[in-house]
Amino acid sequence: MELSTETLPKLNGGIRVPAYDRRDVRAGILHVGMGNFHRAHQAVYLEDLLEQGGGRDWGILGAGVMPADGRMREGLAAQDFLYTVVEQSAAGTNARVIGAMTGFLAVEDGHGPILEAMADPDIRIVSLTVTEGGYFIDAATGRFDRTHPAIRRDIDQPESPGTVFGAIVAGLRARRAAGQKPFTVMSCDNVPHNGVVTRNAVLGVAREQDPDLADWIEANVAFPNGMVDRITPATTDRRRKVLADGFGLDDRVPVFCEPFRQWVLEDRFPAGRPALEEVGVQFVPDVTPYENMKIRILNGGHAIIAYSGGLLDLEFAHDAMAHPLVSGLLEKVERDEVIPVVPPVPDTSLDAYFTLVRERFSNPSVEDTIRRLCLDGSNRQPKFIVPSIVDRLAAGKSVDGLALVSALWCRYCFGTTDSGAVTEPNDPNWDHLVTMSKAARQDPSAWLGMEDVYGAAGRDPRLQAAFAAALKSVWQDGTAATLKRYLA
Repeated sequence: MELSTETLPKLNGGIRVPAYDRRDVRAGILHVGMGNFHRAHQAVYLEDLLEQGGGRDWGILGAGVMPADGRMREGLAAQDFLYTVVEQSAAGTNARVIGAMTGFLAVEDGHGPILEAMADPDIRIVSLTVTEGGYFIDAATGRFDRTHPAIRRDIDQPESPGTVFGAIVAGLRARRAAGQKPFTVMSCDNVPHNGVVTRNAVLGVAREQDPDLADWIEANVAFPNGMVDRITPATTDRRRKVLADGFGLDDRVPVFCEPFRQWVLEDRFPAGRPALEEVGVQFVPDVTPYENMKIRILNGGHAIIAYSGGLLDLEFAHDAMAHPLVSGLLEKVERDEVIPVVPPVPDTSLDAYFTLVRERFSNPSVEDTIRRLCLDGSNRQPKFIVPSIVDRLAAGKSVDGLALVSALWCRYCFGTTDSGAVTEPNDPNWDHLVTMSKAARQDPSAWLGMEDVYGAAGRDPRLQAAFAAALKSVWQDGTAATLKRYLA
């Protein structure tokens, strides 16, 4: 059965459907980037609140700035902006239809519909998920890159923005001109200090367009930091078949995910916010400790199993966890090198958190692919692995395990696995990474010389020595033998 408002009452009884009247819900949040993660995370928390009788003026109005967003809009519009979230675990599979979306704006050059929506005083939060690499950060300096061509275009053409940050500046300009309160800007991306990063991007555009506007934004607009977590793999035809065969439902844009989810958020919303604390969101004065824990232990853990698993031709994360060498690498690097430099987290055991991470990685039902975990290493490594390297070097501690993780990433980017199978491009900077990997085979310092990834750490003799030894071993003896030697 196709999903729509009309078919909701007729769906398989095993599918949970909205129990509230969607006609009573109006948009209070404009969300840019309606990908799988947002729809399995933020939108589900809003759905929980609606189910409890709250949040009627906090519905989600979808928006996008990329061509893929247009295709997502078509799929959602065809089924009245309903979609299914399928939670998969060893204990079983649960399906739930989400109704928190009130609509999805047309995706147009210049983002006219987005700017019009931002002028609506009912929109009090503009949230976004534009991926880790979508914030125009110069990795060598860690600062917003004002020189990027897309940003320069937005600076020069403020009335016809191309990026989400140019659109936010234009929207805030209109709110200020109309004498309205500004909306809160809330990043939901897996980026360290995502609120600060978003603020820097918005102010970076505004400052060069209109210094007075930038001063107003700096004084009046909130950019709360948040830590988000839920493993949400790509939707495949095989997963769609799970929904069709198990529940008799035809959904054009379903989302599949693990049961676990977490959201830790700083409570800075001058224009108001939904009562998300009633549905499990944790509000804290400073999200930094939780963010460090998640990014270094969980996301860093994904990187640890990704490239070793990829080189050994493993397909899924749970396959990697079942492989004694890969799971052993995860255990040793995390406990010996990562967890010891993660600052304490209030009311949280890092050991218990890592145990939960291992269980989540081992979930066979999620079928999270190794290829997805290997994706976009050039943007993820500087955030997930390199900070632990920097802290250990500063403390005078060994980086042998983390250097091995970097060596495995370097070897993966050569473009073949240990068996000789070809690795298809898997990074926005793939051609450059392949070139650097080939150069590093003869001169390991070439890889560490990527300033946008390693910064000053790449010039540290201790990391250089450990990385060179690990890369030499991977090339001479292979991944399996290298892991055996490291674990011994």
